[in-house]
Amino acid sequence: MSELTRRTCGRSLQGVQVSASRRSGTTDELGPDGPDPERDGPDGADLLAALLDGMDAALCAFDADGVVTHWNREAERILGWTAAEAVGRRGFAGWAVRTADAEDVEARLMTAMQAPGRQVHEFALLTKDGGRVLVRTQSAAVHGPDGKPAGVYCAFSEVHTQIDLERSIALSEALFEDASWGVVLVDADLRPAVVNAHAARALGTGRTAVLGRPLGDLLSQGVEELESALTHVLAEGAPPAPAEMWVSVRTAEGEKRRCWRSGFLRLASPLAEEPVPLGVGWLFQDITEAKQTEQEAALLRFRTNQLHRAARAAAECEDPGEAATVHLDFSLAGFADHALIDRVAGGPVADGDRDGDGPPVRLVRAADTPTGAPGPSLLVGKAELPVWYAEGHPALQCVERAGSVRASAGVSDAERAREWAISRQWPGDAVHALCAVLRSRGRTLGVVTFLRGAGRSQFERADAVYAEDVAVRIAAALDLAALAGPAGER
Repeated sequence: MSELTRRTCGRSLQGVQVSASRRSGTTDELGPDGPDPERDGPDGADLLAALLDGMDAALCAFDADGVVTHWNREAERILGWTAAEAVGRRGFAGWAVRTADAEDVEARLMTAMQAPGRQVHEFALLTKDGGRVLVRTQSAAVHGPDGKPAGVYCAFSEVHTQIDLERSIALSEALFEDASWGVVLVDADLRPAVVNAHAARALGTGRTAVLGRPLGDLLSQGVEELESALTHVLAEGAPPAPAEMWVSVRTAEGEKRRCWRSGFLRLASPLAEEPVPLGVGWLFQDITEAKQTEQEAALLRFRTNQLHRAARAAAECEDPGEAATVHLDFSLAGFADHALIDRVAGGPVADGDRDGDGPPVRLVRAADTPTGAPGPSLLVGKAELPVWYAEGHPALQCVERAGSVRASAGVSDAERAREWAISRQWPGDAVHALCAVLRSRGRTLGVVTFLRGAGRSQFERADAVYAEDVAVRIAAALDLAALAGPAGER
């Protein structure tokens, strides 16, 4: 190192304030031979001063006679006494502790010289301006070169600060052990760093198996939305309210669709001068059952309202056939893409007429929805020409069983799905079908068929119940139209 550099470093070290010590000999040695004056870097006193003054906790030390030997800046901040005023005093009596309490306080501190480990106490200290501060102390013996106790060091902090720290630690431990919701710490690379037991069960894996893995390995759907939320939190901070996210979790039993109500917190290092994001705290709760119940209730309310509105609109139709198409149009909203009505050729079929070896039932198209542009359903089939349905067609099965029948293309290829629909006399974009029988006065009048495209899910049991409600109203309108005869056409 050049002479100029050495002199510059020397001036810098001289500017470091050395911690006040009554006995410099106890702190000025780094080793048996002491510091090398030609070696760069701080000596023992500089290093000790930096360590003591940089501590977050207040620290003081006593020799074997109870005289204060060290006093750091945090102790000065809490009590107001400077190092120059504190070092060299014997005990706390008369300045840092009330005289009446001094004997008890000093006895508890000095007993640490003979006791193993650390001793924890709480007592009140006096500030320089006469106030009182309740502190929690940890004291332990300081041993000399001969191994005998040479004094005591005492680290202390305000009780409320210590309690806040303990609460923070206890909260962290509780969240990662006993919390009834999932807690995941995600690092800046969007990979789980810490996972509690509840979150591990929700993700279908163990607590250690999930660490460091991309979220895409754990979720098959919803991962893009989740990663987008985590990235936003890292950049902008926590959102003002929880978010509900639908995800599909990969498990040993297959994929499971779940809804998680999630909250996010940006984690920043408390040791950095400027906030440095360490990652994101992600807390979530599984609300799948509640969400499904809520969705089912909303869907039921909507469908009930549609049935009510359709009934009122149909009541204003002079032609019962038109009333049937009104019910059909109202039922399509949010339920299906297409619908059609087929009547039994030759009139309604009573239950007893289906027994025996008679001719098969034939169906005549009565009404359907436009397949091109959207519009109201139209009455068709005045020529009474039967629709060619192959044996085993869902509509024919519906008539034979006098119950609902569901069918689906079951293929992912668009061309094959189109062939499946056209072969059944349905629009080419139909992928899922639901046939509900039209029954009135104990007779089968025909079938109403609802069709969905590839953008919708298959019909479920709840859908069949709704279709049957619609079918009852359509059947009543068609039966009334048959009873009215020519009068119903005027």
